[in-house]
Amino acid sequence: MIGRFLAWCPVMLSRFLTNYIQRHTHPLNQLLHLVGVPLTFVVTIVLINRETPWWWPVASFFGGYLLQFIGHAIEGNDAGEVVLVKKWLGRSFREFAPGRDPVRQPSEASENESEA
Repeated sequence: MIGRFLAWCPVMLSRFLTNYIQRHTHPLNQLLHLVGVPLTFVVTIVLINRETPWWWPVASFFGGYLLQFIGHAIEGNDAGEVVLVKKWLGRSFREFAPGRDPVRQPSEASENESEA
């Protein structure tokens, strides 16, 4: 079972990175994510471990997410969490910026052709 998981990890990582790169093409979005992601996850955990006042980690977490959401607004697409929730609710979403179709991987192209 662990062997299957480890064999699947490189595929999952490759798909994640390909999707991430395609969804973050605007330079300002990239910059806001460069600051926002560590602020959301790393800084928040550091502040909790240092036992700072409760509002510092909360501000770090929400501030980091705010930067990422602003980046996606600039990019013209929905943030990943928003895409997930809209999928669950059956609502339309914009995964990629307008006019920027994703580059398909060869395996994805063959899967979609076989479904047609």
